Amino acid sequence: MRNLFLALLAVFLFSCGETSTTQEAKTERPTIKSAVKMTPIFHSAVVLEYDGKTIFIDPYDKPEKFDGFPAPDMVVITHTHGDHFSKDVLSDFNLSKAELFGPEAVIAEAGEFGFAKMTTLGNGDDVARGDISIEAVASYNLPKSESAPHPPGKFNGYVVELGDERYYFSGDTGPVDEMRKLEDIDFAFVCMNLPYTMTMEDAADAVLDFKPRVVYPFHYRNKDGTFMDTEQFAEMVTKGDKGIEVRVLDWYK
Repeated sequence: MRNLFLALLAVFLFSCGETSTTQEAKTERPTIKSAVKMTPIFHSAVVLEYDGKTIFIDPYDKPEKFDGFPAPDMVVITHTHGDHFSKDVLSDFNLSKAELFGPEAVIAEAGEFGFAKMTTLGNGDDVARGDISIEAVASYNLPKSESAPHPPGKFNGYVVELGDERYYFSGDTGPVDEMRKLEDIDFAFVCMNLPYTMTMEDAADAVLDFKPRVVYPFHYRNKDGTFMDTEQFAEMVTKGDKGIEVRVLDWYK
């Protein structure tokens, strides 16, 4: 009888341990494996590498910062200002196989750089190249004004879809409805600086509306050389929605 009791006790303890382990495994957050390599460069310049393709977003600062990458297959530019459409940087690249995507104001000034192809995108336009698609999203200052640094209808942000991942790049914008209404964004790169784009509070409020899976604050250097407090921005977003991951990086090394 004693041996039977000990055997039953052992089975009971083993079963409890097994159940506990199973429950822990179920609550562990799955690892997200991205098919895209994202490299921050400077200010709002980003390089995306996906399926053998290299995409430069608003390449800016020093040309040598791009030396470790293949010649671009695509260059995506939001607007004509020099910290986004840097002619000095573009003139250093081999663009003989690259397609440029930009608003009409950018395309009108880009003929000298030797792009293989140039595609104009207005607000709301989209194009696809295989399983890569690019959609132009309106970016402008609030309140709307034709005399603003970024007037309505002239410049773009973008949603770049690579396979099944969606990347939003704000360009220079206020907290506009077109951004707030975005859906299914995996990675968002959101500007904030004064007096040209928006405050941290406005940026956080907009992010809480469209709820990307991950948000990177970038383009956060103010006109006077000071910087927005991106840690404070992260706190505002996390307080509003703990499901949004905020990744704070130093974009001004």
